[in-house]
Amino acid sequence: MRFDAGKFRERAKEDFEKAWHEGPEVLTPPAGSKKYPRLRYPQARPHPVFDTIHRLREVYLSLGFEECCNPLIVDEQEVYRQFGPEAMAVLDRVFYLGGLPRPNVGIGKERIDAIGGILGREIGPDTEVRLRETLHAYKKGEVEGDDLVHAISEVLAADDATVVKVMDRVFPEFRELSPESTRRTLRSHMTSGWFLTLSANWEHRPHPIRLFSVDRCFRREQEEGPTRLMTYHSASCVVAGEDVTNDEGKAVVEALLSAFGFTEFTFRPDEKRSKYYMPGTQTEVYAKHPVRGEVEVATFGVYSPSALAEYGIGVPVMNLGLGVERLAMILTGSEDVRALSYPQFYPRDLTDRELAGAVSLKEEPATVMGRFIARAIAETGMANPTAPGPCSFTAWEGELLGHKLKVYLEEPEANAKLLGPACGNEVFVHQGNILGIPDNEKWAQIRKEGVSTGITYLDAVAALAAARIEEGARCGNGVTVQVKMSKFPSDVNLKVAEYAMRFITDKKKKIDVRGPVFVTVRSTVE
Repeated sequence: MRFDAGKFRERAKEDFEKAWHEGPEVLTPPAGSKKYPRLRYPQARPHPVFDTIHRLREVYLSLGFEECCNPLIVDEQEVYRQFGPEAMAVLDRVFYLGGLPRPNVGIGKERIDAIGGILGREIGPDTEVRLRETLHAYKKGEVEGDDLVHAISEVLAADDATVVKVMDRVFPEFRELSPESTRRTLRSHMTSGWFLTLSANWEHRPHPIRLFSVDRCFRREQEEGPTRLMTYHSASCVVAGEDVTNDEGKAVVEALLSAFGFTEFTFRPDEKRSKYYMPGTQTEVYAKHPVRGEVEVATFGVYSPSALAEYGIGVPVMNLGLGVERLAMILTGSEDVRALSYPQFYPRDLTDRELAGAVSLKEEPATVMGRFIARAIAETGMANPTAPGPCSFTAWEGELLGHKLKVYLEEPEANAKLLGPACGNEVFVHQGNILGIPDNEKWAQIRKEGVSTGITYLDAVAALAAARIEEGARCGNGVTVQVKMSKFPSDVNLKVAEYAMRFITDKKKKIDVRGPVFVTVRSTVE
């Protein structure tokens, strides 16, 4: 019985041309040239923290706030100006910046001889003087640390690797350096920057001044935990002007958080009572989220006149602060800020749909005609699955790679059927397991709940046979491809991506693609 491959050839040709030409081109082709195929990439996901930052920036801008970049490095004295006697308690939570001192390196005869021993030649007086001058220039800051090796290599007429060896063996001062702290700190809260910014701007801008900044802050926590990180993002704003009161904070927070779906805002006095806020103005904001219920989302208040006076700021200032990670946790339902911020260190579970996307064919035909052949083999098998052996069906005939070919789907043995009973099995993913299952009542629940890969054993074997037929045709040879029992994915031309295999192993899931396939495909070259 001969299979009419003509209609399948036409269908495959239409599918290929559609895939080739559809959609906008990545490149603009020259006049008269062929269209370029569109490059397709998987849908990428934004990081939840930066996605939240992006949305916060858009809302702030829509509310008429101008974006500002506040100083990240703040001198210790600024904390004293803002907090007064409480500064020491605050400074316990900040990171001080330090650096390596520049050593005063002496050069005696013993060291000169040691350098000459490493270089394999004597160091002359002129070279010795230039070396001393270079090291002295480094001490004074005229030569930067990352340029020192290169500068010495020019003096000694040696390569950088040799100079590194000289510095390690002859000048142990560099290796033994210990960092020394300065009085500069990393910003622990956005307020440290706002005082500096407003001090420089309040007399030079029309009032009210409305500024916002979404940026990193740093706190020296004893340890990080599910709700605490040493570096976090603060979405902060200030409104400065003669008539600014705490009501400004209420209006801003409602407008800001309404854009994220929060409703029914509640304002409660904050018991922490930071000294840079005017007494009685520091307020915690609680809002109702449709999924998370009532949660704390922000804090605002009016800056203390005494703190403002330290910076010469002569108008009231309302400040609102919101932790971006806190908001992102609420929006995403995350219970651990570490996993939210650094998901690469906390691998998430793969969904069944993602696992299904990780299952593919191990070998596939490389040509359009090879794909026609694979489809013809599969269609011939589906049309005659139980034909008794010995039997042979012509699945396809035509020209491939300059040779006339005939492709047969056959069963050479008696008392056997053309296809084994597992050929119709389809690969599904269910609860993290990859399963090859038939279409019957026993497996109906998994077929309903699971995610199909769209690959049957017959599809996979047909693609394998077509790929091998292509290889043989390149050399003008016919081939025979036979698949018997399936125990592993590779037995039926399936491949599971490494990341999916790792997930399945870690989660103690399984891959079960066992079954009797028994397919024989043969090609001949005329």
